[in-house]
This record gives sequence, C-alpha cells and structure tokens, in this order.
Amino acid sequence: MWRYASSLPLEKPEEKVSFGEGWTPLVREEWNGMNLFLKLDYACPTGSYKDRGMAYLVSRLRDQGISEVIEDSSGNAGASMAAYCARAGIRCRVFVPAYTSEGKCVQVASYGADLERVPGSREDTTRAAEKAAETVFYGSHNWSPWFAHGIKTFAFELWEQLGFTAPEAVLLPAGQGSLVLGCALAFEELLSSGEIETLPKIFALQPKNCAPLEEAFRKGSPSPERVEKRETIAEGISSAEPVRGRDVLAAVRKTGGAVLSFSDREIWDGFVKLARRGYFVEPTSAIVGAAAEMLSRDGSVGGKRPVAAVLTGSGLKGSGKILSLFSSPPED
Repeated sequence: MWRYASSLPLEKPEEKVSFGEGWTPLVREEWNGMNLFLKLDYACPTGSYKDRGMAYLVSRLRDQGISEVIEDSSGNAGASMAAYCARAGIRCRVFVPAYTSEGKCVQVASYGADLERVPGSREDTTRAAEKAAETVFYGSHNWSPWFAHGIKTFAFELWEQLGFTAPEAVLLPAGQGSLVLGCALAFEELLSSGEIETLPKIFALQPKNCAPLEEAFRKGSPSPERVEKRETIAEGISSAEPVRGRDVLAAVRKTGGAVLSFSDREIWDGFVKLARRGYFVEPTSAIVGAAAEMLSRDGSVGGKRPVAAVLTGSGLKGSGKILSLFSSPPED
C-alpha cells in the first residue's frame, strides 16, 4: 500500500511500520450478469483489511513516541493492532467482547498483547476500554483519522487494477464504517485531481439484526440513533452506535449509493455462494455475496461496467463458528 505514500505523510517515512500489506488480488467474477470484481483483502498479513489502517495508524503513533496503547475491537482490528504494535515495540492492551471468535482472540494473545474479554455488548467493550484509557493512550481505530487514510489505499488499488478507472459501484461491509470512509476519501481525492470523472456509488452493507446506519438512511436522518441489536453471524459489523455514523451516511448519499441490510440467512447464503467459488471468508465478509445477489437480480447496478466488492476477513478466523453454521444454518 506504500506505493501511495505521498497521500500518507509520515515525519520519518523510512521508519514506517509495515509487513508489506496491500496490493491484494482483484478477481473478476460473473455474478448473474453482473461484472463483479472481488478485492481479496483477507490476504493482508493478519487476515483482514484492517492491516491497511493499522500500518499507517501505528506508524504515526511511533512517530509521536507513543509507547503503550489501548484498543477496543470486535476482533480483527484488535488482532491487527496487536501485530503492528509488536513490530513497532509498542505495548498493547486489546479489549474485545466476550463473544469474539476464538481465532481472533488467539491472534491477539499470540502477538503478545494483553487480551481483555468484556462481558456484554460491543458497546460495553468500548466503554471498558475508554475507562482504562484514562491513564493510557487510546489508540481507537474507530476515532482515528489516520486509520481511515490507511484504509483508503484499497480504493486506490481498485482504481489502478481496473486500468486507472473507477468502478460503477463498491459493495462494502459496514459496522463503524471505516471502509466507507476510506473509500470516499480515496475517490474524492481522485476526482479532485482529475483522475476520474464521477464517484462510484457506495453501498454500505449491514446485518438486519444490527443496522443503525440502514435505519437512518431509510428514514432520511442525517445521523443514526442507537438500536437494540440482536445476535448476528456478522459479528464484525455488529455496531449499535457507530461513532462516525453521520460521516458514513453523508459519504454514501454523496455518491448516490445506499445503505442495505440483510438477514443472517441471506448472509449465510452469500457465504456458501462465495465458498463454492473458492473464497473462504468469515461470515461478516459474506454480506457482499448477499448484496451482489440482490443487486444483480434487481438490476440496480451492473451490466458492462465493473462493480467491486471487498472481502474483508479470512474464514480461518471463524472456522469454529462456520462449522456450526453448516450444521445449523440460520433460519429465514
């Protein structure tokens, strides 16, 4: 991703914290007539797209002399933060919900970070981390502008891999919405520099069991309200209180896109369709399969112009949960 370093300024660029993340494969798939391109960001070093944001965020933290951080996460960001802090020599303490997949928790602990499992909701985890951060630097990826700028590199890669053109639309899993914010940043920069003529439509995708952004979008509200969430197989995007929800909604609306929600059954069906094509992703990522299925059949986007979708996390992180879902899939 550092091929785009000029858009990611560092005081000491030669000291960036990196595992060589980025430049992940872009694979074309024909999907019910849709010209779909899958961005395999689960091929990043720790198995999720979060490595892009963490590489830049942790580089900036080390630039500023930060020696210890606290992070809260549903799993992938915590694993990524732990890995990059290990490389940077920064002590790391990661708070996760107690229900977080064991594969992600094992990653956090293996990298040497202190793992704190918090009973209750994802929001309870954030509050516990904020309390602990009264005396330690709070490295929250959800609040950090540096994180979103690292994430935007996936969209620069899309543009370059598609022959320096923008897709018609981009399908993105959305909990807190870092992918949406990064995508908007990248394509707005490309538009303002004259590299593209129009912004691609952004489709932010949420599980019906926790869809504050979708509810706000549907109601025409400028910002989301807190929702009472139910358990969902898409644990990575189960965020009842997206802290930058107003920015996420504004980004989607500016592009003429939409926020869509899908049932656990639809998400599971998306997982199976992706797996049968050779893509092993965690259920959170599989929501793009559900979206591709719906949009390709109703003709909202697609045809000859490319549509891109990001596969965000490896199925190896949630293999236990996936095995149980094959035995007992979600009901309609």
